[in-house]
Amino acid sequence: MKNIAVIGAGIMGHGAAQLFALAGKHVKIQARRESSLEKARQLISNSLEIMVEKRMLEEKAVEQTLARITFTTDLLEAIQGADFILESIPEVLDQKIATYRIIEDAVSSSVIISSNTSTFPLEDLTQGASHPERFIITHFFNPPQLVPIVEIVQFEKTEEHIVNKTYDLMKEIGKSPVVLKKEITGFIVNRIQVAMLREAFHLMEAGVATAEDIDIAMKGSLGFKWAFCGPMESQDLAGLETTKAMVGNIMKDLSNSREVSTLLTDMVENKQHGIRTNQGFYKYDDFGEKAIETRDDHFLDLLKLQLSKSKTFSSQK
Repeated sequence: MKNIAVIGAGIMGHGAAQLFALAGKHVKIQARRESSLEKARQLISNSLEIMVEKRMLEEKAVEQTLARITFTTDLLEAIQGADFILESIPEVLDQKIATYRIIEDAVSSSVIISSNTSTFPLEDLTQGASHPERFIITHFFNPPQLVPIVEIVQFEKTEEHIVNKTYDLMKEIGKSPVVLKKEITGFIVNRIQVAMLREAFHLMEAGVATAEDIDIAMKGSLGFKWAFCGPMESQDLAGLETTKAMVGNIMKDLSNSREVSTLLTDMVENKQHGIRTNQGFYKYDDFGEKAIETRDDHFLDLLKLQLSKSKTFSSQK
C-alpha cells in the first residue's frame, strides 16, 4: 500500500500522516479548514526538525518527507487513489458515518477504511456501510509519531486479509501493533489505564497521596519498568507465587467503584480541564505548551533508546 489518505489534521491525524510519509508513503491529509492544514504542516515540520536535532533523522529526510504529503480541504481529492484511508476526525458518531458514506461512494471495495476511534465499536461505525468487511480500527496513541503502540481492532465482519494487511502496514511504518482477538470497550490500554486511574483517584480522595506523589511513584516504578518489560513479563521475572500473594493481600481493599470519581467530576465542573484551562492536577501558565514540549522531548529520548535496543537485538539474531 503506497497511497494513504488521512482524514482529519488534528493531533492524531497530522502525527499519523508524518509516520506514513516518513515510511515512504504518499500521503494526502484532509481537513475542513485551511488553518487546520497550515497548523498541521507546521507541527509536522517542527517534529521532523526535532528528530534531526536528536540525530534520529538526516536533514534531507525532512524535505523528502514533507514532499510526500499533500494538504487539501477536499475530501474526494484526498481519497482519490488511496489504498488505505485513516479517519481521525472528532468522536462524533453521526459525523463519522456521514464521512464513511462519502468515502464508500467514491472508492473501490478493496480500499481499507480504518478509524482511529477509541470510543465507538465497529458495529456502530459501519451502520449502513456497503462493505463493512473492509472496516477496521487502528487506535494510535498521542502523540502518534512518537508512541510506538497501535491497537488493531476487528469485529466479526472484518475479513482476515484486512487485518493482515493493516498489521503489515503498521509494522512497515515502524509501529508496534497488537491485534485484539475480539472487540471490547476501551480495547487493551485504556481498560488497564482506567483501572489504574480509578485506584489513583481513590488514593487521592482517601487522603493517602497527592497527585504529585502518585506521579513520582509511578514514574519511578511501573513507568520505569514497563518501558521495556510489560506487566505480565514483570510478574514472570518477580515470580508468580509472589504475584499471587500480593494480589491476594491487596485486591480486597482496592476501589471497586462503578462511577466516575467525584474528585474528577468536581474538577471538570469547576473548569479545571488541564492544559486547556491552565489548571488540572497541576497549574500551567502557557496552556501546557512547555509541558508538552518537555514530554515529547523525553518521549523522543525513550523512543531513540528503544529503537537502538531493537536494532541491537536484531543484529544479534
